Amino acid sequence: MIRKTHLSTSERLLCLFTEVKPGEGATALMMFANVFLILLAYYFIKPLREGWIAVSDVEGLSKMEVKAYSSFAQSIILLFIVGWYARLADRWDRATLFTRATLFCISNMVIFWFLQPNFFFDNLPLSGIVYYLWVGMFGVFVVAQFWTFCADVYTDERGKRMLPFIAIGATSGAAAGSWIVDLLVSSGAVPTEALLLVATAPLFVSILLLRIVERREDHRGRAAEAAAPDEESATEAEPEQASIWNGAKLVLLSRFLLLAALVTIFTNWVNTNGENLLFRVIQETLSVQAQEQGIADGAAMLEFTRDGTTAFYGNFYFWVNIMALLLQAFVASRLLKYGGFAAILLILPVIALTSYTVMALLPVLAVIKVMKIAENATDYSLNNTSRHVLWLPVSSAMKFRGKPAIDTLYVRLGDGFAAVTVLVGVHLLALTTGAFFVFNVFLVLCWLVAGVLLVREHRRASATVS
Repeated sequence: MIRKTHLSTSERLLCLFTEVKPGEGATALMMFANVFLILLAYYFIKPLREGWIAVSDVEGLSKMEVKAYSSFAQSIILLFIVGWYARLADRWDRATLFTRATLFCISNMVIFWFLQPNFFFDNLPLSGIVYYLWVGMFGVFVVAQFWTFCADVYTDERGKRMLPFIAIGATSGAAAGSWIVDLLVSSGAVPTEALLLVATAPLFVSILLLRIVERREDHRGRAAEAAAPDEESATEAEPEQASIWNGAKLVLLSRFLLLAALVTIFTNWVNTNGENLLFRVIQETLSVQAQEQGIADGAAMLEFTRDGTTAFYGNFYFWVNIMALLLQAFVASRLLKYGGFAAILLILPVIALTSYTVMALLPVLAVIKVMKIAENATDYSLNNTSRHVLWLPVSSAMKFRGKPAIDTLYVRLGDGFAAVTVLVGVHLLALTTGAFFVFNVFLVLCWLVAGVLLVREHRRASATVS
């Protein structure tokens, strides 16, 4: 056992959050700061996405339809982006990959800053939709790649101790970014069109921090560790290389995986429906406010809608991330310990059932905002934990072949059903906002049934392992 006197002052401070050994503190703090900066930048970019698409009209489509169909198109494109990114990862070392991918995204941000509506140009057709699709790519190229780098750095038991601490940096960065965007836009200190340029600064610093971490790490120790389990890697490589479509077939042959797929579909279907409806109510509310303030001019209306949407989502994401941080830090582990897998899996549909019932009865923006904050915060924290715990008792074949299919095809299938819901609900049934919420209540009930059945299968799998 290492004596406390061997720890630096910063490492003693980190012991408040996790177990730290001598020499680990500096890297952990830099990784914490790195992901903080990345999520800070991301939440400058993300609210702007909602504001821009709010002024990207497509003839014959409502604003909610434009957002819903763009979300589905983003999901399809991401399937190809992820595959392309994986090939880049095979060609470049991790530091080069991170640096080039981040610089590529920074260059894109400068281009989009230049193309923003009523800045250098009028509102270019489909530019908001293109930006919406690009934000999904940013999530792969910058946000997801950090966690891949992190998992590569912490290849031994250090990861179990340090990753939960680093994850707090991600949630804190998201909350800080949301708060700063809300503050800057609401106060007028920084114009909305400047947010993209401001967001480039933390990304440049994140590149610097990552390269410092890369130099600090002892590659020889990790290389020796990676070289040891050659046989095990070979046995696991084959399932992992199996195509997503083979994984989809496996899902249909396993009751456990089939139920996991159904829960995944309902989770994303319900949540995406809720996001689309929130967006619809925001646009309706802003339209009423514009009329009350006598804003009728096209350019003024465009600016009012964009700034209002961006400010709303900056504040909304702030509270979602603050609540998610609190739930992850103080509730997740305790709920899992005392309530078991059933409690942590079923708490999100229970909250969703309550939320959408209230929203169906009171479909006004203030109520919808509070209910969606509760739903999204639970999804980002407790439900995210349940997604990891779900796979602990199953075989390697099910993990490496079934899980990739569920995490891609079935997640995107949920988004696709949400787009179809908008198409049918708007054009064929002409549903009101309240009726859409009632439909979501029905979906949540189906989700709960699938969740209960999945809990039973999880118990059987756990009993078999025991």
